[in-house]
Amino acid sequence: MSATIISVSVTISQLMLVLAMAIVSIRMFRGPRAQDRIIGLDTLYVNGMLLLITFGISTGRVIYFEAALIIGMLGFVATVALAKFLMRGEVIE
Repeated sequence: MSATIISVSVTISQLMLVLAMAIVSIRMFRGPRAQDRIIGLDTLYVNGMLLLITFGISTGRVIYFEAALIIGMLGFVATVALAKFLMRGEVIE
C-alpha cells in the first residue's frame, strides 16, 4: 500500500517538475531582461536537480543523488557568476 502511494506521488511530482521546467524555459527564452533569464536559468537548475532526485527515489539508485548534487553546485556557481557579470560587467576582477 505505501509503496503504491510513494510510486504514484513520485510520478505525479515528476510530471509537475517537467511542466514547471517547460514553463520556466519559455520564461527564460522570452524574458524581457537579463535578470529574468538568470532567474529562469536558476529555477531550471533547481527543477532539474529535483527531477533527478525523484528519479533516484523511484529507481533506488544512488547515482542520481550524486548527479543532483553536482548540478546543484554548478547551478549555484553559474548563478553567482552571472549575477556578478550583470552587476560589474566582468566576472574575474
